[in-house]
This record gives sequence, structure tokens and C-alpha cells, in this order.
Amino acid sequence: MEITRIGTKPSIKGPADWFTGAVRIDPLFDPNEARRAAAATVTFEPGARTAWHTHPLGQTIIVVSGIGWVQREGGAVEVVHPGDVVWFAPEERHWHGATSTHGMSHIAIQENLNGKVVDWMEQVSDAQYQGAT
Repeated sequence: MEITRIGTKPSIKGPADWFTGAVRIDPLFDPNEARRAAAATVTFEPGARTAWHTHPLGQTIIVVSGIGWVQREGGAVEVVHPGDVVWFAPEERHWHGATSTHGMSHIAIQENLNGKVVDWMEQVSDAQYQGAT
């Protein structure tokens, strides 16, 4: 058994290469020799979102507060609320974040494949994001 106590992993600012707007990442756990998954709580201020990205083994997000938007490439923007669980399939190009008027926090869980959990791509443009409204 392993218990990671709250506050033992510092919060980090979401890197500008991966996010637009104000984003805070609170790491929860990392992969280890017995666990492939990594997880973090990610908090988006209104208007903040990820860049386009994929995950080699997919990603699950669990919305814990606020109102958010999620979109897979070629699909419609979907509104998500606390308690909603979103699964992005392996290599499915997507983005997620807050709406333009409400913040949103989610727990993001993704698995490690050969040392990689994510492939970051270009930013979601303001035009793409504003098209969600």
C-alpha cells in the first residue's frame, strides 16, 4: 500500500506549449514499475484549454467542478459537468478545457506506453474555441 498525502506534490502552472490561458496542474500519481497510469487534477480558468493532443493508450477525464468543453477532431464540441466521465480513445486527437464563462476542474488519467503518456500538438485557435459557443 502507498498513500500520497495531499500537499506532497507541488502544483505547477500549465506550460504555455500545452495550454492556452491560466491552468494549474496538481499531480496525483505517476507510473511506476507496477502501474502504467498517471493522473492529475487540472484546473482551467474561464477561457483556458489544452492544445490539441493524443494519448497512446487513451485518456479518461472525470469532471469534478465547473463547466467545460471537450472535442475530438471532426466531432462536435460537447458540454461537460461535474460527475461526467469522458473517454478519449488511443491516438484520438482532442482538446478539453473550461467554457468561455466558467472555470472547470477535472481529473485526467492516462497510461504510459514506452515512457510516453501524451503527444502535444498545435494550440486550439481562438476561432476554433470561439466556435464552441
